[in-house]
Amino acid sequence: MSESGSATTSSESDLEQSLTLVKKLLSQRRFEEANAIIAELSQTRSDDAETLYVKAVTKRFLNRADEALDVLERLHRIAPRHSRGYQEKGLLWMSRKDLRQSIAALEKAVDLDPALISSWRALVGLYGMDNDPARAARAAVHLNRLEALPRELVAITTLINENQLDKAEKLCRQYLYRYPEDVEAIRLLARIAFELGIVDDAEQLLRAALECDPHCHLARFDYVNVLMKRQEFSVAYEHASRLRNADPDDCNYKRLYANACLNVGRHEEALAMYEEVLKVDTENAQILLMCGHAAKTLGRLQDAVDYYRRSYTARPGYGDAFWSLANLKTYAASDDELDIALRSEADERANVIDRIHLCFALGRWFEGRADYGQSFAYFERGNRLMRDRLDYRADVTSAEINSQIEIVNQELVEAKAGVGYPACDPIFIVGLPRSGSTLLEQILASHSEVDGTFELPAILNIVVKLNGRRTVGELPAYPRKLVELDQKECFGLGRRYIEETRAYRVGAPSFVDKMPNNFRHIGLIKLILPNARIIDARRDAMSCCFSCFKQLFAAGQAYTYSLEQVAQYYRDYVRLMDHWNQLFPGQILRVNYEDVIDNLESEVARILDYCGLERQAACLRFHVTERLVRTPSSEQVRQPLYRTALQQWRHFEEYLEPLKKALGPELVGA
Repeated sequence: MSESGSATTSSESDLEQSLTLVKKLLSQRRFEEANAIIAELSQTRSDDAETLYVKAVTKRFLNRADEALDVLERLHRIAPRHSRGYQEKGLLWMSRKDLRQSIAALEKAVDLDPALISSWRALVGLYGMDNDPARAARAAVHLNRLEALPRELVAITTLINENQLDKAEKLCRQYLYRYPEDVEAIRLLARIAFELGIVDDAEQLLRAALECDPHCHLARFDYVNVLMKRQEFSVAYEHASRLRNADPDDCNYKRLYANACLNVGRHEEALAMYEEVLKVDTENAQILLMCGHAAKTLGRLQDAVDYYRRSYTARPGYGDAFWSLANLKTYAASDDELDIALRSEADERANVIDRIHLCFALGRWFEGRADYGQSFAYFERGNRLMRDRLDYRADVTSAEINSQIEIVNQELVEAKAGVGYPACDPIFIVGLPRSGSTLLEQILASHSEVDGTFELPAILNIVVKLNGRRTVGELPAYPRKLVELDQKECFGLGRRYIEETRAYRVGAPSFVDKMPNNFRHIGLIKLILPNARIIDARRDAMSCCFSCFKQLFAAGQAYTYSLEQVAQYYRDYVRLMDHWNQLFPGQILRVNYEDVIDNLESEVARILDYCGLERQAACLRFHVTERLVRTPSSEQVRQPLYRTALQQWRHFEEYLEPLKKALGPELVGA
């Protein structure tokens, strides 16, 4: 280890020892001595979450509640998910006999860490004082369960919830060595694997836990979340249904079931279930937000607006609610709403996630007011904050594209010709986000013989399967694995795709899969589904890249938060699509967004001819087609075509020189 590494380790060890000493002094009621040590630590560790937490506890013991609350505000700006910090807030408000604030803080604490026994114990009493016997009873159930668990497992749970995963894993494995069939310990190890991103291990562990105890609702609850992470939505829905049926009154199970409903397109049912939760938890900002998302997908725009407004009213400064309003595209903020968003973003107490959402919302709203300087400033700030949270490396993506071009070559394609599953059902729409793919899907889904689905995960799931497990530093098995696939395996993977996607269809002979990033896997698609149709949704480089830069994506698309990185990704996309067109000449239809806007009728005819579909007038009236649309363009495709978006980047041209330079002259203006 380097000297700097040794120094860091030593420093962390010294800090841990100092905090342990302070806690010991507090337990001995030597409060002033503890305060002196923590005050000295705070000089050099002013941004350390645990130091701030212990400092707040010390202030409480010294009856300095105002100072303690100030320390906790700083703690939650640095670590917004510090559960024991919220527990401490609850105890402070209890000392002030503020029932409402006590309950709110302690509920936040147990929401972040359900293993906080002290919080549950306090809530049992507080709910009783608030004449809420139903909540008191539910809190008592949680308390009794925790008190029945071995203390080691409770400690492991808290370590997980505070993201101290290394310590948690070590303790959990030690415990399982002694008690290998303990279902709760298996569940906790699965949670650790999930938090570390080892999702397949988490799934296997939870499946084992449920085999040991099919009635372990907590394991099934975690299993549903893992399945949704793996985008195995139909299976997740089945298990969420089992939980809901097992305890129809449990709000957590209702919320989980509603989430599962959203993922399988049961949006009316999801909205109704969220409303059931709101009857008990009327001011839950996150549930109100999810209601807004469901209403938006159903095309109930005013209901969505009302839910989003209620959401940020319930939780002032809730960035996601403001961004969700801005992301409706057709919504213009009032002066008062804009002022609230500005003040919330500038508030030093705002956490980084809220600030990111607020920045993107403000960028969108200032753009709508033609204040392009302010707009770009907020877009740039939001992108920078988002970029700092991600670990995206453009060179890794370029290397993966190179691998596809090198390995999926003419020799491989000729060797595997015709070995896949012969289904003609799927129509893949690929490309970059914000390239018009939702518009093309809406046009096709307006045809009587085509089901519009969503951005289906089935191809990506196959890629994950082909990649298998890897050790750190090991090269990915995919796409090299494609060379090894025999006829039976290609046929089987194609059939698996058709079977996995069946749950999203409603009976039409063809269906659309518009997962944009499938452009990276066209070689795989053509090997396992040789008769699949593929449409390349293409948009002008400057328009597409800048539109991506302005969009805050719910997940993925990490390359979009830098002008230079999104430009490199676009170049890699064009390079790979050129390769696929050489390998599969005449089998991929390129559709330019600008051409669709300018020549709708002829472009729709070209698309339908390529897909082997008869021409239907409904495809030209796509904006009146009633169906669920879940992408950021959902409101736009419910309107007739307009040209205003074609050159919007021109308003920001003075700020976009880095994008132009990174794209290069052959793409700018092409």
